[in-house]
Amino acid sequence: MTFATTKPISVPENVDIQVKASTVTVTGPLGELLQEFDKQTVKISLDSGSLEVSALKATKHAKAIIGTLRSLIINMITGVTSGFEKKLLLVGVGYRAQVAGTNLNLSLGFSHPVVYTLPNGVQAEVPTQTEIRIKGIDKQAVGQVAAEIRGFRKPEPYKGKGIRFADERIVLKETKKK
Repeated sequence: MTFATTKPISVPENVDIQVKASTVTVTGPLGELLQEFDKQTVKISLDSGSLEVSALKATKHAKAIIGTLRSLIINMITGVTSGFEKKLLLVGVGYRAQVAGTNLNLSLGFSHPVVYTLPNGVQAEVPTQTEIRIKGIDKQAVGQVAAEIRGFRKPEPYKGKGIRFADERIVLKETKKK
Protein backbone atom coordinates (compact mmCIF):
# COMPACT_ATOMS: atom_id res chain seq x y z
CA MET A 1 0.00 0.00 0.00
CA THR A 2 1.43 3.37 -1.04
CA PHE A 3 0.39 6.70 0.43
CA ALA A 4 1.99 9.41 -1.67
CA THR A 5 3.47 9.22 -5.16
CA THR A 6 5.47 11.61 -7.26
CA LYS A 7 5.07 12.56 -10.87
CA PRO A 8 6.53 9.78 -13.07
CA ILE A 9 10.06 10.27 -14.40
CA SER A 10 10.45 9.60 -18.12
CA VAL A 11 13.56 7.54 -18.84
CA PRO A 12 15.41 8.21 -22.14
CA GLU A 13 16.08 5.22 -24.40
CA ASN A 14 19.88 5.38 -24.02
CA VAL A 15 19.64 5.18 -20.19
CA ASP A 16 19.36 1.92 -18.26
CA ILE A 17 17.93 1.99 -14.72
CA GLN A 18 18.09 -0.94 -12.31
CA VAL A 19 16.47 -1.09 -8.87
CA LYS A 20 18.00 -3.75 -6.61
CA ALA A 21 17.26 -4.04 -2.88
CA SER A 22 17.88 -0.50 -1.63
CA THR A 23 19.97 0.86 -4.53
CA VAL A 24 19.11 2.61 -7.78
CA THR A 25 21.72 2.28 -10.55
CA VAL A 26 21.55 4.62 -13.56
CA THR A 27 23.77 3.77 -16.53
CA GLY A 28 24.12 5.96 -19.60
CA PRO A 29 26.56 6.96 -22.34
CA LEU A 30 28.78 8.99 -19.96
CA GLY A 31 28.95 6.53 -17.06
CA GLU A 32 27.16 4.96 -14.12
CA LEU A 33 25.79 6.45 -10.88
CA LEU A 34 24.42 4.78 -7.73
CA GLN A 35 21.96 6.07 -5.14
CA GLU A 36 20.86 4.27 -2.00
CA PHE A 37 17.41 4.67 -0.41
CA ASP A 38 15.46 3.35 2.56
CA LYS A 39 13.30 0.47 1.31
CA GLN A 40 11.09 0.60 4.44
CA THR A 41 10.03 4.16 3.55
CA VAL A 42 10.25 4.35 -0.26
CA LYS A 43 9.11 2.14 -3.11
CA ILE A 44 10.50 2.64 -6.62
CA SER A 45 8.56 1.05 -9.47
CA LEU A 46 10.02 0.86 -12.95
CA ASP A 47 7.58 0.53 -15.85
CA SER A 48 8.39 0.65 -19.54
CA GLY A 49 9.98 4.05 -20.11
CA SER A 50 8.97 5.60 -16.77
CA LEU A 51 9.96 5.43 -13.13
CA GLU A 52 7.73 6.25 -10.16
CA VAL A 53 8.76 6.96 -6.57
CA SER A 54 6.15 6.40 -3.84
CA ALA A 55 6.01 6.50 -0.04
CA LEU A 56 5.16 3.39 1.97
CA LYS A 57 4.31 5.41 5.10
CA ALA A 58 2.01 8.40 5.50
CA THR A 59 4.53 10.55 7.35
CA LYS A 60 5.89 14.00 6.66
CA HIS A 61 9.41 12.52 6.53
CA ALA A 62 8.41 9.96 3.88
CA LYS A 63 6.85 12.65 1.67
CA ALA A 64 10.04 14.72 1.92
CA ILE A 65 12.21 11.72 1.11
CA ILE A 66 10.30 10.76 -2.05
CA GLY A 67 10.57 14.28 -3.45
CA THR A 68 14.29 14.42 -2.73
CA LEU A 69 14.88 10.95 -4.16
CA ARG A 70 12.95 11.87 -7.31
CA SER A 71 15.16 14.95 -7.81
CA LEU A 72 18.32 12.91 -7.22
CA ILE A 73 17.26 10.33 -9.83
CA ILE A 74 16.47 13.07 -12.37
CA ASN A 75 19.92 14.58 -11.73
CA MET A 76 21.49 11.15 -12.20
CA ILE A 77 19.71 10.70 -15.55
CA THR A 78 20.83 14.18 -16.68
CA GLY A 79 24.39 13.45 -15.51
CA VAL A 80 24.82 10.19 -17.43
CA THR A 81 23.31 11.67 -20.61
CA SER A 82 24.75 15.21 -20.82
CA GLY A 83 26.81 15.81 -17.66
CA PHE A 84 27.14 18.92 -15.49
CA GLU A 85 29.45 21.92 -15.71
CA LYS A 86 30.39 24.82 -13.41
CA LYS A 87 32.37 27.77 -14.69
CA LEU A 88 34.67 29.78 -12.40
CA LEU A 89 36.38 33.09 -13.16
CA LEU A 90 39.63 34.35 -11.59
CA VAL A 91 39.53 38.13 -11.12
CA GLY A 92 42.73 39.85 -10.01
CA VAL A 93 46.16 40.84 -11.24
CA GLY A 94 48.37 37.76 -11.56
CA TYR A 95 45.61 35.24 -10.78
CA ARG A 96 46.11 32.21 -13.03
CA ALA A 97 45.08 28.57 -13.34
CA GLN A 98 46.65 25.54 -15.04
CA VAL A 99 45.68 21.88 -15.27
CA ALA A 100 48.44 19.28 -14.87
CA GLY A 101 46.93 15.78 -15.00
CA THR A 102 44.57 15.46 -12.04
CA ASN A 103 45.96 18.58 -10.33
CA LEU A 104 44.74 22.14 -10.69
CA ASN A 105 47.54 24.66 -10.09
CA LEU A 106 46.34 28.09 -8.96
CA SER A 107 48.31 31.31 -8.54
CA LEU A 108 46.12 33.46 -6.29
CA GLY A 109 48.45 36.13 -4.93
CA PHE A 110 49.71 34.01 -2.05
CA SER A 111 53.41 33.45 -1.40
CA HIS A 112 52.94 29.88 -2.63
CA PRO A 113 50.99 28.22 -5.46
CA VAL A 114 47.78 26.41 -4.48
CA VAL A 115 47.57 22.84 -5.81
CA TYR A 116 44.13 21.20 -5.78
CA THR A 117 43.83 17.48 -6.58
CA LEU A 118 40.64 16.69 -8.48
CA PRO A 119 38.59 13.70 -7.21
CA ASN A 120 37.68 10.76 -9.45
CA GLY A 121 34.86 11.49 -11.89
CA VAL A 122 35.51 15.25 -12.01
CA GLN A 123 37.57 16.94 -14.72
CA ALA A 124 38.80 20.50 -15.05
CA GLU A 125 39.49 22.53 -18.20
CA VAL A 126 41.28 25.86 -18.38
CA PRO A 127 40.38 27.50 -21.75
CA THR A 128 42.08 30.75 -20.66
CA GLN A 129 44.33 31.44 -17.66
CA THR A 130 41.51 33.17 -15.80
CA GLU A 131 38.69 30.71 -16.52
CA ILE A 132 38.12 27.24 -15.04
CA ARG A 133 35.45 24.75 -16.16
CA ILE A 134 34.62 21.90 -13.80
CA LYS A 135 32.87 18.96 -15.52
CA GLY A 136 31.48 15.62 -14.39
CA ILE A 137 28.43 13.35 -14.28
CA ASP A 138 27.72 13.73 -10.53
CA LYS A 139 26.03 17.08 -9.84
CA GLN A 140 26.94 17.05 -6.15
CA ALA A 141 30.63 16.31 -6.81
CA VAL A 142 30.92 19.03 -9.48
CA GLY A 143 29.31 21.62 -7.19
CA GLN A 144 31.46 20.56 -4.22
CA VAL A 145 34.71 20.84 -6.21
CA ALA A 146 33.69 24.26 -7.55
CA ALA A 147 32.83 25.46 -4.03
CA GLU A 148 36.15 24.20 -2.63
CA ILE A 149 38.12 25.95 -5.39
CA ARG A 150 36.15 29.17 -4.82
CA GLY A 151 36.94 28.87 -1.10
CA PHE A 152 40.67 29.36 -1.70
CA ARG A 153 40.09 33.06 -2.50
CA LYS A 154 36.50 34.27 -2.17
CA PRO A 155 35.66 37.56 -3.93
CA GLU A 156 36.41 40.47 -1.63
CA PRO A 157 33.76 43.21 -1.32
CA TYR A 158 35.83 46.30 -2.22
CA LYS A 159 37.53 45.47 -5.55
CA GLY A 160 35.86 42.14 -6.35
CA LYS A 161 39.17 40.26 -6.59
CA GLY A 162 39.04 36.50 -6.08
CA ILE A 163 37.46 33.38 -7.56
CA ARG A 164 33.79 33.67 -8.48
CA PHE A 165 31.19 31.64 -10.32
CA ALA A 166 30.55 32.86 -13.87
CA ASP A 167 26.93 33.78 -13.08
CA GLU A 168 27.71 35.25 -9.65
CA ARG A 169 27.10 38.95 -9.10
CA ILE A 170 29.34 40.67 -6.58
CA VAL A 171 27.96 43.78 -4.87
CA LEU A 172 30.90 46.10 -4.24
CA LYS A 173 31.05 48.25 -1.13
CA GLU A 174 32.00 51.88 -1.25
CA THR A 175 35.38 52.69 0.28
CA LYS A 176 35.74 54.78 3.42
CA LYS A 177 35.98 58.52 2.72
CA LYS A 178 37.72 61.16 4.82
